Amino acid sequence: MRMSVVDVGSNTVRLVVADAEDGVPLPAHTAKGKLRLADQVEPGGVIPEESVRRLVRAVASAAETAQRWGAGGTLAFATAVVRTAPNRLDVLRTVRTETGVQLCTLPGEAEAQLTFLGARRWMGWSAGPLALFDIGGDSLEVAFGRGRLPDFAASLPLGAARLTREYFGADDPPTEEDMKALRRQVRHQLRDVAARLRWEGPRTVAATSRTFQQLARFCGAASGRRGPFVPRQLSRSDLRAGLLRLAALPAAERAGLPGVSAPRATQSLAGAVVGHTAMKLTGVTTLAICPWAVREGVLLRYVEDGGSWWAEITRESDEAAPAGPTPLRIATPEA
Repeated sequence: MRMSVVDVGSNTVRLVVADAEDGVPLPAHTAKGKLRLADQVEPGGVIPEESVRRLVRAVASAAETAQRWGAGGTLAFATAVVRTAPNRLDVLRTVRTETGVQLCTLPGEAEAQLTFLGARRWMGWSAGPLALFDIGGDSLEVAFGRGRLPDFAASLPLGAARLTREYFGADDPPTEEDMKALRRQVRHQLRDVAARLRWEGPRTVAATSRTFQQLARFCGAASGRRGPFVPRQLSRSDLRAGLLRLAALPAAERAGLPGVSAPRATQSLAGAVVGHTAMKLTGVTTLAICPWAVREGVLLRYVEDGGSWWAEITRESDEAAPAGPTPLRIATPEA
């Protein structure tokens, strides 16, 4: 069975076409397009018309590519930037009307649950009690569990792009005062989640997302060219040293460092602060970098639990209930 998933994030639109025989989503084709919604929309702000047009074109292009690769109906979802926009329902209807793709928004806790599922399937049962961190452009997802789905999941307003806009002004590199203010905010937002993780005592802690992958590469992990099966880790001590180095450089110079891509150079410092603070508050000394995340989680959940689960997600997405990040919400896994 060939399937496709489209992930509308704060920076890019990513397409994965995968063969999902025997419950394992093996990639057949991947593609991404620049969107940069985080640069055009304030946190919780209205998505402007031109940005909606760009989003429509990007989703249409991804759907056409999926069709060329023989994939069936596309599972398309958007994360925090669209989820928290006051005009999100209009955006979803516009995309559906003009592309035929039923784009939905994932609640923050659902995003964390699905990312956890992807990490659990990749890491395997030998990982034991598993904790997860995922830094996006607009939010940080955290989860912990002993089974297939997490025992609790949280979505926090600690995305790398969001914090860069909020705390790093015209100074490049940022001032020490800016850095202190950012650290205080991250500690405040993470306090309850960190206490829960320390109490749970995970055996394995995994990190997903491009932010963590690039930070690990910057701190000495193997490059992506060596493939997904090479073990990659990120230690707290290495990240601390890397954070200090990033803080001393302007964004243009960060882009020349190993693993730091030009589009993410500006937000790499905020991402490092979030990652290091999360590790410090939870007592984690080493993270395992996991290549599977929310896209693989969506495919796995669809294959394992059937289309009724996705139909429920899309139905709830059309409701006008608030869907912003929350400090901590216990999410009980479904049977």
